[in-house]
Amino acid sequence: MINANGLTIYTDGAARGNPGRGGFGAILMWGGKSKEISKGFKHTTNNRMELMSVIAALESLTRPGLNIEVYSDSKYVVQAVMERWLDKWMATNFKGGKKNSDLWRRYYQLSRLHTIKFIWVKGHASNPYNQRCDELATAAADGGNLVDDTGYEG
Repeated sequence: MINANGLTIYTDGAARGNPGRGGFGAILMWGGKSKEISKGFKHTTNNRMELMSVIAALESLTRPGLNIEVYSDSKYVVQAVMERWLDKWMATNFKGGKKNSDLWRRYYQLSRLHTIKFIWVKGHASNPYNQRCDELATAAADGGNLVDDTGYEG
């Protein structure tokens, strides 16, 4: 699907082992143009990479106030935002030891700059954009330029 009124972002994360080497991939589409981004990490988790793909896509934007649709196959990410779990986590300062608070805080700040709607898509189910993001994420995880996931607490 393409967001006729704004920016469309497809995202995916991958981990080779969980935890293990990981990577993310994202495709940003606006007005007939597209941009692909990806990055690999030495030691991380799948959930961190799913969330990092969204963060990296948002951090690549050059202006605020966009109407954004994010397509993700991560129920963890989609439900945390759309079912307002993140709002509760923020209000309670991640009480109870919720994982990935560093990334959730980062996403939360970025989300304040735009209007964002998340849409869950089934992974590996013939969606060409989701499949391409999976290719980007796994290639990044398997690549040679892996960086440290400095926030990973494992």
